[in-house]
Amino acid sequence: MAKGARRPKSPFRGKLDLFYLADFSFARSRRSDLHNLREIVLRATHEALRHDLAWLQQASYCAAFIEQTTETETPLPQIYELLAGLLRQLAKHPPQPLTVFAFEMKLLKELGQLPDIQESKLSAGAKQILAKLIELDWPALPHLKPSAPQTRELNQFLHGFLIYHLEKIPRGRSAAVDL
Repeated sequence: MAKGARRPKSPFRGKLDLFYLADFSFARSRRSDLHNLREIVLRATHEALRHDLAWLQQASYCAAFIEQTTETETPLPQIYELLAGLLRQLAKHPPQPLTVFAFEMKLLKELGQLPDIQESKLSAGAKQILAKLIELDWPALPHLKPSAPQTRELNQFLHGFLIYHLEKIPRGRSAAVDL
């Protein structure tokens, strides 16, 4: 909780927003999960996310996906780096469903819940793309060019996999994928 953040002379003014990267200190509350913010040092704003709704929808879905699949207040440096890499790379290329698919596969790998690609009923081309989504780093992903049928096939496969294993998909997936 950032008390007084809206005041004109607040030290927090302009430093708190969606997907801002910052160093901060806070005082833990003994009664609730709302802790008091003491100070903040802004490191990155990811300004480009404010220029295209599709980028913001993809980033929001990925954050919701992390929230649904991990425990609160658990330090997960690999997952932090996964999201940070996505945010750095997201605005460098036009929004595409493949970005979301790659994030889902990379996060599932970190969580130890990867689907068995070879045992799936996916086409050979879709299996290859799914394997590449896991192994390639963010800058190399835009070089993958799946066909429209492959994109639909990947979307249906991952949608079904997530529903089966998570029981529900985080809100915003359809907006993040249907561009």
